[in-house]
Amino acid sequence: MSWHVYLSGEIHTEWRAEVAAAAMARRLPVEFTGPVTDHEASDDCGVLIMGGEQNKFWHDHKGAKLNAIRTRTLIEKADIVIVRFGEKYKQWNAAFDAGIATALGKSLIVMHQTEHAHALKEVDAAALAVIETPEQAAEILDYVINGVLPKAS
Repeated sequence: MSWHVYLSGEIHTEWRAEVAAAAMARRLPVEFTGPVTDHEASDDCGVLIMGGEQNKFWHDHKGAKLNAIRTRTLIEKADIVIVRFGEKYKQWNAAFDAGIATALGKSLIVMHQTEHAHALKEVDAAALAVIETPEQAAEILDYVINGVLPKAS
């Protein structure tokens, strides 16, 4: 069986590649998907495909709807959704993805630094695991797929 894992959240670090590399090193049967991580493409897809908008609200609205097609489809297909909240920006879209995953009954893992625990307490309460690092994400995947615990250090 191949597990489908949707990686949601901040797009300004290489955390997705780190999770994938750690999963590959463990030879986990995992297929990763996620949002379009090219910030400009994600913001401008609607107007580039469907035509320009003078009002920024409608510009963003078109892009958000196109991105929602991808997000909803891939979250619905996912076995596990991992949502990372970064340090620099408020990722409202990540919180929304966590809500969608929860509403669909998906297994949710939330990743963020300790200092964001209070702000994300409701999101954390919906998660089955709250972690801080991509390595922990791979360790969880290894455990739930293979029953393998990390080696004590």
